[in-house]
Amino acid sequence: MLDDGFYRMRNAPQKITLCLDLFYRGVSTRKIQEHLQAFYPHNSSHKSIYLWVVKYSQMISKFTDTLPLNVGEEIQADEMEYGRRAEANKHGVDRNWFIDIMDCKTRFMVASKYVRSRGYDEIKHLMQRAKRKTGNQVKVCTTDAFNVYTRVVEKSFGYNSKIGAYNIVHKKVNASRGEGFNCPIERLHNTIRQRTKTFRGFHGSVLSASAIMKGLEIYYNFIRSHQAIGKCPYELATDLRLASSNKWLELIERANNPT
Repeated sequence: MLDDGFYRMRNAPQKITLCLDLFYRGVSTRKIQEHLQAFYPHNSSHKSIYLWVVKYSQMISKFTDTLPLNVGEEIQADEMEYGRRAEANKHGVDRNWFIDIMDCKTRFMVASKYVRSRGYDEIKHLMQRAKRKTGNQVKVCTTDAFNVYTRVVEKSFGYNSKIGAYNIVHKKVNASRGEGFNCPIERLHNTIRQRTKTFRGFHGSVLSASAIMKGLEIYYNFIRSHQAIGKCPYELATDLRLASSNKWLELIERANNPT
């Protein structure tokens, strides 16, 4: 039997993808449960909705992360701090980070990761992923003044001995010195904060928090129309075309049948 991503699921694909869309548009899992009670005779619990978000975010990302990208010459990298409740029923907050890299031309979020800390290894792993996905298209990488970025950018993009220079220009913007802000990625962070400000510590592991934020990357790149460019970032950055109005459903189907 061909698995379309919903094999042995007890709820209809339209119902599941409705929940995904509502969740990433800012509705809590409990509010979605109340919505289902009003319109569906067989309700789903808020815990089921949470599990759907984690499951299908991971499933779709395995497909979207393999798409070839057509990007501009500049990428921007930055990080956001988050407090995650280390244990659901106990006090105490674990300070984590969401690190992301975006293309300035298409506004496409090239790579992102929710991690425990923003050390050299974590940022290098993400920068190298961005390098693999963009190839030799990127010429400038803009970051803040966090000193880790200098080594990461040099290590990830390499040195050209023929010209005696690094393969990419690393542009550092120090806001504390009045040098301004990296506006495109800061605008992206404002969009992310609008959704995540209602999260109460994620209440789970780093893996589940990472899956939720991966789904937010998918929502930003493939579902939500970007005001600055008048379309979804994937329409400029990839050759993928989604014909259905239910993009969540089509992405799940593509993820299970990529050909």
